[in-house]
Amino acid sequence: MPLSSIPTAFSLPTTVPSVLQPQQMKLKLNFGGRRKVAMNMIGRDVAFVVRSSGDTNSSSIQLDVPFPGDYEELLDQAKEATQVALKGGVQLMEIEFPTAGLESVPGDGEGGIEMTGSMQLIREFCDLLVVPEKATKTRIFFPEANEVQFARKSAFGGASFKLDYLTKPSFFQDFGFVEKVKMVDRVKEEDELFIVGYPYFNVNEMLVVEELYREAVAATARQMIIFNGELDRIRSGYYPSFFYPKLAELSKTLFPMMETVYYIHNFKGRNGGALFRCYPGPWKVLRRLGNRYVCVHQQEEMPTLKEVALDILPSA
Repeated sequence: MPLSSIPTAFSLPTTVPSVLQPQQMKLKLNFGGRRKVAMNMIGRDVAFVVRSSGDTNSSSIQLDVPFPGDYEELLDQAKEATQVALKGGVQLMEIEFPTAGLESVPGDGEGGIEMTGSMQLIREFCDLLVVPEKATKTRIFFPEANEVQFARKSAFGGASFKLDYLTKPSFFQDFGFVEKVKMVDRVKEEDELFIVGYPYFNVNEMLVVEELYREAVAATARQMIIFNGELDRIRSGYYPSFFYPKLAELSKTLFPMMETVYYIHNFKGRNGGALFRCYPGPWKVLRRLGNRYVCVHQQEEMPTLKEVALDILPSA
């Protein structure tokens, strides 16, 4: 559904989904017309019945967005949400969703495979979001120099986007040490949009992202998107502040400046479900009932994962 045909000035509806049987789907990713990579994903045909009340004046912003049925629909939703944020002048954005399957949780997929999947999806997302004449003004950062080399030979082969890196290997790489890159030296005057891919493998990567935002974005007209950065690790205290004080500080310095424009986090178990957000709509907690998703709670601010898992889903 095009954004221009969606009503806006209304009370947020109660959404009652009905989902058909799961089916195996393939998302074909076309990288610059050179070759296609098929990614096997579990997809669902999702039919939502929406009940709403209030005024239904026309608007260009969609607030009630259903949980995606496959990765193609997900990328379309993420693209439209990002476009709204970009046009609204949001400078720092987050996109986060599982890459091992729409119902997967962190750890379901092997790390290297998930990163490769993110790289492929970043390419497809960029092709949807960035018009060709802006491609050379879009700089895409990967965690390290080796990832850039791999990207140029695979997903980003033949692309006009500028590819760059956050860190580069050092002599002590096997011990977790990398050489920090001076971000201000890597940015060019003509750059308009930065996309940072999965900066979570090494704790130094997110610190460099903070430096990139502070020195090359905050006081400019540039905008930046963090793509699958697994920032929930920092939000939830996965890294103890005693050992990682600079990383913990990001929750006070960087994160308050950031808008989460697209987000999916799944919860497994007896009270399974998902936390879902598509900007500028509300945060939704969806309860999984067999093959159906039911919206049981929504709010304007992001709830913590602990609140969703221990309070909202069990009481729904």
